[in-house]
Amino acid sequence: MELLDPRVDAESAHISKGHPPTSGTVAKLTTKAHRRFTDTALAAIVDRGSSVIKLPRERIITVSRMRPLIFLCVLAILTACGGSRANTGLASNLASTDFSQHVLIFLATSRKPTENADQPYSAQRSLTLNMARYDVGIPLSRRVGTVSTGGTHPDPRRHFAVVSSSAIDGRARFVRQMNAALNRLPPENREIFIFVHGYNSNVSESLYRTAQIVSDFGVKSVPLSYSWPSAAALPLYVFDRDSSIFARGGLAETIQMAAETKAKDIVLVGHSMGAFVVMEALRNLAMEGKRTYFARLGGVILAAPDIDVDVFESQVHDIGVLPHPFTIVVSQRDRALSVSRFLVGGHPRLGSGRNIDLLRENGITVIDASAADGGGHGVFASSQAMMKLVENSRLARDALVENKATTSPFTIAQGIASSPIAIPLTVFLPSRLVGNGAQ
Repeated sequence: MELLDPRVDAESAHISKGHPPTSGTVAKLTTKAHRRFTDTALAAIVDRGSSVIKLPRERIITVSRMRPLIFLCVLAILTACGGSRANTGLASNLASTDFSQHVLIFLATSRKPTENADQPYSAQRSLTLNMARYDVGIPLSRRVGTVSTGGTHPDPRRHFAVVSSSAIDGRARFVRQMNAALNRLPPENREIFIFVHGYNSNVSESLYRTAQIVSDFGVKSVPLSYSWPSAAALPLYVFDRDSSIFARGGLAETIQMAAETKAKDIVLVGHSMGAFVVMEALRNLAMEGKRTYFARLGGVILAAPDIDVDVFESQVHDIGVLPHPFTIVVSQRDRALSVSRFLVGGHPRLGSGRNIDLLRENGITVIDASAADGGGHGVFASSQAMMKLVENSRLARDALVENKATTSPFTIAQGIASSPIAIPLTVFLPSRLVGNGAQ
């Protein structure tokens, strides 16, 4: 599948060959899309976390009949209607005292740095891993599970923003600073939580989503955000797919750095296309004879994984024995994965939850969130049901969030069963634990 039609100009073709996009280029492509389809009936439903953008019903046409070029241009139009992207807000000179809460987040990224404090890293790919630390302010007036941003002038009462930041030069210094953060925690909480964002995300959005999860789920570990070079533009899905392959080495290096710290355990969470980066990083470590690092992983969670089912089987084969516990959050109502399936020619995506038996046979615990809060693409981070599960069971918190090595997958099911409130989640335990057909 080609990303762009042969009739587009040289600038568009420049992107199709894998060169990093700029915001100006995306804007030009969006403008062309408006001109080309002004008189055409267009429709799309794009699930970005908890927000759904729709065009009027009377203008709907069947998405499956649209050529990939047209569909991507529709996404460009919807992007233009969605407002500006998040940035750090550092130019506003806000203080940590301006926010109700602030979280120290470490960053490792395979993006190239910029001179722009509001967008400190670009979509350009870097073979050198860049590292930094950010103090992220969390607003008081926000709905739990959401991430609200305010552009270059954030309001600390309503928006996430970066209070301060500093680059970290060198692997040894990064490990030392992470150890210092770990030492400030009680011994039982000295763990590292690595979050890998999905498609269509910039660095600020990755930091803010990490901060939101830490705040809403009560994560006590040291958070580490791995940001791979997503273009942060809906039309550039293919560019992001290539970047996710490029970024696997950087995440493998990040896991090794985390393993060199004094952390008791490391939990690794990948969302959407970020789950593909996680699997590829684990595959890299296994293929390079570095499986010993798996022992430092207290657990792995893939949330709404945008991975071809056949590719996942191949990855598992190359990895061998997966780290334990290994959990995948799926939803049959994930519209974003339906769009992804269309874009790649109809191949089923792992996060759609239609291959649960395959997962259980590989020792994987599956949480089906189809009935939880709409079952959307960001349900793992925004679902009230997931949060209630964590709030009402310390054992479930250990398994889902902190992944303590002493917990069993049974604890997730126990958390649901023991909850005093109804939690619309279904848990499928690995076949080796309960026998085929058990749930």
